[in-house]
Amino acid sequence: MTKSAFPDWIYDGSEIPDPLGHGARAVEFLRRLRHPNSTAPNRAFQLFDWQERIVRRIYGPRHADGTRVVKTVFMLLPRGNRKTSLAAALALLHLFGPEKRPAGQIIFAACDREQASIGFKEAANIVREDKRLIAATSIRDAFNSKKQITYPGNGSTLTAIASDGGAAHGLTPSFTLIDEIHAWKGRDLWEALKSGTAKIDDSLIVIATTAGRGAETLAAEQYDYARRVALGEIDNPEYLPILFAAEPDDDWQDENTWLKANPGLKHGFPSLSGLRALAKEAEHRPAERYAFQQFNLNMWQGASRSPLFDMDTWDARQFDDDDTDLESLPCWIGVDMALSGDTASVVAAWLHDDGQISVKPWFFIPGDDLKGRSERDGVPYQEWADQGLITATPGPIIDAEIVEDHLRELCGTFDVQEIAFDPHLARRMMQGLHDDGLPVVELRQTPLNMGVAIGDLERTVNGEMIRQNGHPVLRHHFDSVVASRSESGLTRMHKGKKTDRIDGAVACAIAVHRASAGETNKSQYSGDDAELFVF
Repeated sequence: MTKSAFPDWIYDGSEIPDPLGHGARAVEFLRRLRHPNSTAPNRAFQLFDWQERIVRRIYGPRHADGTRVVKTVFMLLPRGNRKTSLAAALALLHLFGPEKRPAGQIIFAACDREQASIGFKEAANIVREDKRLIAATSIRDAFNSKKQITYPGNGSTLTAIASDGGAAHGLTPSFTLIDEIHAWKGRDLWEALKSGTAKIDDSLIVIATTAGRGAETLAAEQYDYARRVALGEIDNPEYLPILFAAEPDDDWQDENTWLKANPGLKHGFPSLSGLRALAKEAEHRPAERYAFQQFNLNMWQGASRSPLFDMDTWDARQFDDDDTDLESLPCWIGVDMALSGDTASVVAAWLHDDGQISVKPWFFIPGDDLKGRSERDGVPYQEWADQGLITATPGPIIDAEIVEDHLRELCGTFDVQEIAFDPHLARRMMQGLHDDGLPVVELRQTPLNMGVAIGDLERTVNGEMIRQNGHPVLRHHFDSVVASRSESGLTRMHKGKKTDRIDGAVACAIAVHRASAGETNKSQYSGDDAELFVF
């Protein structure tokens, strides 16, 4: 039976330790607040059973010295389940409630100023519902100014900041709300806030977000860690994962799945009729279905809304062979060359006797300003370089000689039948390799040529005839592909956005296509699909 990351403890009635009563005090404080949209008498803050369990689980368990066990909360909730209201109430708990501390810094951090102001406004509106709280605090929320609530009683502040603003390395947060982390572009603010929590004891980070896209982002990194903790693969009592989401085997159209992923639905939020309308529209529109699964069912999605193939099929076909296992097999190499901001990609495809194809990639990127490139593209180039997953060549452009030397090394190690290029950016390199007697062929990336190559790749992957070495950069490139299909049956690969990288997917399609032909220096087609490179 497949393990589930679903937080069953919220519903099973199990005991939540509260030896010092902090959990009970937190619940009592929240219930004494008021909310402008509450339907309870006197507009009392509505803390539903599942929310109460979450609060007790965060604040109840304590170490012998009284410090809180939980230091980080990853709360994954679909849209409309009032995660912002709960997070705002928890912030006030730390500002002037039982969890307050002298000169405490409570931080609302979001992807931009507008998003940060949403959580801040929620907290400010709760304060304004009670005359006593208005008298005890000072609220600054003028348009286009710093958003801050001050509690003069002990000098604590609640401040809204944005990840697209300046760094916050001087902060010492006692409570941090990381709002909608799936929309964050860079890592600077996260790293500043995370490091700031180490300055004091008992700091708390609450990550409140809906699901995101892609596998190589800050949000995906945190989600993956939370999921592994929830599954018991990582033992970390200080990290509390609360993952309300439909799972891969769940039927996204089943209303029971909606109830599972949306704990507020049985209380009237989000709107059931609204979900029905969205699901009806999504039934025949793939892009809307992806959005419904992501935002309303919290299913983490691939970066592409129109993928080339199911990435689960790709992931399931990994191999552990070392290079010596491949040396005796015929090998075809696809190259997608770049000279500036893109990555240059080299993918080798080995043909086995049983028709299986094994692929392995190499990537090259300009070494200048890897941090800036990482923030622009939203991927960890420096980390990949440190791990040997990409080669950062010196300077602002890719050093073609390094790529050429790598191709020579591959030809010296493996039984290379062809090295297939588009000559547009690689003619000089092709000339040098050809002059040394290496089997270079042209494969111009025309819609027809690439349509045939992509078709071969799709059939190989979907037919479970491909094996790959789990390279995360190649996976990321495939995960970024947007596929479009013409009436003639040809498929094209596009970037979803300008900063996406799909070079590895292109090189892989070329290599697999040539390996599928299984012939040296000759195409299986009668057209100009590939030509022996001669002068």
